[in-house]
Amino acid sequence: MNFLTSNSSILIIAIPLLAAFLVPLISKASAKGRNIFVVVVTVFVGILVAILAKDVYANGAHIYTLGAALPDITLPRGYIVPVRIILEVDGMSIFMGIVTAIVSLAAVVYSLSFMKRETGQDKFYTLFLLMMVGMFGLEFTGDLFNLFVFLEILSISGAALAAFRTRFGDTVEGGFKYLSISAIAALMVLFAIALLYAQYGLLNIGALAAVIQFTSLDKLALALMAIAFAIKLGAVPLHMWVPDTYTVAPASITIMLMAASQACLYALFRIGFTLYGGTTGTISMGWIVIILGVLSMFVGVTMAIPQTDIKRLMAYHSVSQIGYMLLGVGVGLAVLGDTAALNAYGRQAMSGGIFHIINYALYKGLLFLTAGALFYRLGTRDLNKMGGLARNMKFTTIFFIIGALAISGIPPFNGFASKFLIYESVYQFSPILSIIAMLVSIITLASFTKVFQAAFTGPALPQHKDVKEAPRSMLIGMGILAVVIIFFSLCPGLIVDNIVQPAVDALINQGAYINGIMGGGL
Repeated sequence: MNFLTSNSSILIIAIPLLAAFLVPLISKASAKGRNIFVVVVTVFVGILVAILAKDVYANGAHIYTLGAALPDITLPRGYIVPVRIILEVDGMSIFMGIVTAIVSLAAVVYSLSFMKRETGQDKFYTLFLLMMVGMFGLEFTGDLFNLFVFLEILSISGAALAAFRTRFGDTVEGGFKYLSISAIAALMVLFAIALLYAQYGLLNIGALAAVIQFTSLDKLALALMAIAFAIKLGAVPLHMWVPDTYTVAPASITIMLMAASQACLYALFRIGFTLYGGTTGTISMGWIVIILGVLSMFVGVTMAIPQTDIKRLMAYHSVSQIGYMLLGVGVGLAVLGDTAALNAYGRQAMSGGIFHIINYALYKGLLFLTAGALFYRLGTRDLNKMGGLARNMKFTTIFFIIGALAISGIPPFNGFASKFLIYESVYQFSPILSIIAMLVSIITLASFTKVFQAAFTGPALPQHKDVKEAPRSMLIGMGILAVVIIFFSLCPGLIVDNIVQPAVDALINQGAYINGIMGGGL
């Protein structure tokens, strides 16, 4: 156990990376054996995430230096900085690791039946594991260049998976759009890294945070990275790829792309709080994030209302839900330099925004999987061609209701818990912003009421009277997310106290991240 604990961070990345290259070999021997292998790897990675989380919550940030123990290497300038590849996992990093682990497990189990009709499944599962590598690496890395590397791994594998079902013409378009925006975002990140390296000769996030001066070049680097990650997470006005890509991707990959956007949201927060958090620009940065959040909430939900494609409707709601996270954390960033305001409502706003990250991954993931189940059985995503499905798809209907109530913020579901934290705290910052957030929730409820009425109630269409329930593995995948939603709904205080608050503290306490790497600074 000591070995697993001390090496868990690198094993979480290395094991799926190795498994990705073993999948084609195992597939040649047995397709069933390949499927079992991928599920076992995903479960084991989830166990490692739990072990790592226990260590982080008990002992503070977990630091792993590839190739050596944490080094003290004197550079020509006299600096003592870590120069090897370093992973630093703090409360925020492991929080995102938990999100990725849960979503990946649900997605891979769901895929067993959903992708059974497709050819090239060895390629599918290889890319799936590489996507896991990209997300975990992005969340755990301690330096900017490797953040770029893992972002590229995540983007390339995600684009290939989005376009995987090439027999549908629009899938290629969706995958190409995702690849295009990913390439633009990656170039912007790389250029920003070059600007920082040219000034300070450093790539390590903690080392850079200790010396950054917020020069004009630093501001340009911040702008480039902020825009790049805003593109990747699908915030308005950089959201237009989201409905086109989420809609056409296989349902299990849609929720992986959604988790990938969350990983990019993490990167945005890490840059804003940890790398630039000690500078004087946090107020303007916070307001930019708040404005993006409000725009995302309102534009996303209003664009969802007229949609008749069930996955496209849900994709626009994804844009809207991202707004809540940006709003909550943006308020915390805006008052980061005001200790009184931070303690009065800033921490609570951040808690709501970060809690909403995992809630969103759960209920939105569940809704996308139910939409995938409908497409699997009906062969259409058009709500006008559905109806009466609750009679024959009872479990799918129940899962949809759970997800719909959670995303609408109906008590006592987990979506209500995180939204209430945001409403209450943001109201102290700006009542107007809080009212907008509540209005968006009301419109969201109306939208999903329409979906429920169109798809599950009323008379069944003649061609759908004999429709069957989704296959077992798809129900298990949906069930995993539903069970976690119910647990979070029953015990929101437990979740906030034990995994959300450590994530908030990790973002606010910039010095802890710096000292974890630097051992007290330069």
